Amino acid sequence: MLISYIPFWKTIKKKNITTYTLIEEYKLSKSLIDKLKHNKGINTSTLDQLCQILDCKISDIAEFKPDEK
Repeated sequence: MLISYIPFWKTIKKKNITTYTLIEEYKLSKSLIDKLKHNKGINTSTLDQLCQILDCKISDIAEFKPDEK
């Protein structure tokens, strides 16, 4: 795993925002939530959108974790 979205889950919990709210109020797709759950790739415009919605930094959404060799 190279990119982890664990910080995203911590951030929404800290801000008391549910995935339901992100989908219904902010019109994020269910497939995006699924990508975040499974640490799949998302593009930088999506990161920008999440930062704006959550009023946070990229580091509050994603972190780099090098593969262990």
